[in-house]
Amino acid sequence: MPTTNDSTDESEPADVRFVSTFDPDGDRPSETIVTAVATLCGSDPTELAPLYEVVDPDALDSFVEHAQRAADVDTHRVRFTYEEFDIGVRTDGEIRIRDTTATAS
Repeated sequence: MPTTNDSTDESEPADVRFVSTFDPDGDRPSETIVTAVATLCGSDPTELAPLYEVVDPDALDSFVEHAQRAADVDTHRVRFTYEEFDIGVRTDGEIRIRDTTATAS
């Protein structure tokens, strides 16, 4: 479930609005993203566009899984836009979500 983000991280935009988490040792970040975005939109996940139209869900999940298997001490990130949200996935289990329509001028 996404929550309002009150923390700051210099590597992320200052206008990050929501944070969702997943267990990088077993959860699929692709599923967490769809669930979080559906919650923010107030819709059912099946009503959203398929995630694979913007990013390969298996590749995203493998990216996180590989970082965990490699016991990499760094946190890696991948960013993309989905359903008018800027999505930032971190290999430590954090997903940062920013509504791109809220900041558009």
